Amino acid sequence: MPPDPNAVRESRITLLTEGKLLYGLLHLAGPMFISSVLQNAQTLIDLFWVGRLGSPAVAGVAVAGTILMLLFPMVLGLTIGTTAIVARRVGARAYDSARLAASQSLLLAALVGTVAGIAGLLSAPGLCRLLGTPPDAMKPATDYLRVLFPGSVTTFVLFSANSVLQAAGHTMIPMVSLLVANAINIVLAPILIFGWFGMPELGVTGAGLATVLSQVVACGIVLNALHRDLAGFHVPLTRIRWDRAQAADILRIGLPGTGQMLSRSLMAMVLMAIVAKLGTAVVAGYGIGLRYHVIVLMPAFVFGNAAGTMVGQNLGASRPHRARAVAWLATGIEVAIMLVAAVLMTVFAEPMIRLFDASPSVVTVGVSYLRTVSFFYAFVGLSIVLGRSIEGAGDTVPPMIMTIVTLWGIQVPLAEWLSRVAVPAYMGVWWAIAAAFTVNAVLVLAWFLSGRWLRRRV
Repeated sequence: MPPDPNAVRESRITLLTEGKLLYGLLHLAGPMFISSVLQNAQTLIDLFWVGRLGSPAVAGVAVAGTILMLLFPMVLGLTIGTTAIVARRVGARAYDSARLAASQSLLLAALVGTVAGIAGLLSAPGLCRLLGTPPDAMKPATDYLRVLFPGSVTTFVLFSANSVLQAAGHTMIPMVSLLVANAINIVLAPILIFGWFGMPELGVTGAGLATVLSQVVACGIVLNALHRDLAGFHVPLTRIRWDRAQAADILRIGLPGTGQMLSRSLMAMVLMAIVAKLGTAVVAGYGIGLRYHVIVLMPAFVFGNAAGTMVGQNLGASRPHRARAVAWLATGIEVAIMLVAAVLMTVFAEPMIRLFDASPSVVTVGVSYLRTVSFFYAFVGLSIVLGRSIEGAGDTVPPMIMTIVTLWGIQVPLAEWLSRVAVPAYMGVWWAIAAAFTVNAVLVLAWFLSGRWLRRRV
């Protein structure tokens, strides 16, 4: 006999709002971490096989990945608004209100994902040119984008559905869905890229198609769990109706998060344009190094999201002291992880870059990036975890302002200037990145210590 969903839900809420902080945090973060590994593994699977097509293909996928980051501000804005409201309502045991917010999040995700996918598909070649993509990387970049953009609606809905479950304290089903998706991607990617078993040889297009198909399956699994109440949180999909007031609340909280992430994505495009002026080898080396840093930042987003959920539920349960304590606990764990990762990336930088591209010029650039920037990612970890905790309380405007100030007031102008005066030029870009990381961490820490985010009404 299956467990009673109501009993499952109550025991989970009690764990997060009354149980031991470390156990509750790890209860959420464990499956979230595996989910993040699986999610980023899809990108690495593509990059591994695409690397066999040559440096132009690697550079093309790196540029395309930067452009695709334009989607994530919108995705994360929805998930931030969803998490803040659903977690707060669940912590207060206001389940009907939590379900209403969840349903509006799914509707918004489908709508925004469709519009974003169409817009991206139409603008893909122009965006590649805007970034100054090297001529030999233009075709791989546009081919990849022409598959990923139409499939973006699935990405939006998947992220939204996962944020609903995670805000309710359930992280196992998102993990299982991504495990299945990765298994599909591992099988399909080489078949579609190289034309194995009689399939057409699609190259970079095949890598994108394998990713989209695997995400469709993952999305189906999570939506089915919500519809059938398999996780102790029920959102009947056949009875979803539009509620303007609740949708507006999600957007009100989420839009500053969108602004924050949009500023990051646009900055990444500008930074890629600065790097692209330095040649294909620099783009490829930077792209590979950046992928590694995306991987090592997974624990930061995991502990940040877990802390954000616990902050929301504990504030809903009128326990602000636990909200503050879990944010500090998650931050301490993450900073320790980042310092260990920085040591490993510094020591093993060369073989890590060679794994994806053994060209001497690419290896030189990639190694310099890892050895210069890696230790500063401890500051990024602190900023992410404390920032997500603040956002979990629904206080999303200050993190947006701090991000815009550090990225556009420090990182971009400093990278442009130092890339003109440093020798080699790319070292100037690396030091500009490090400086921005440091300033942002100081600002986020100062706001967290002020305690004003604890008084935010949702």
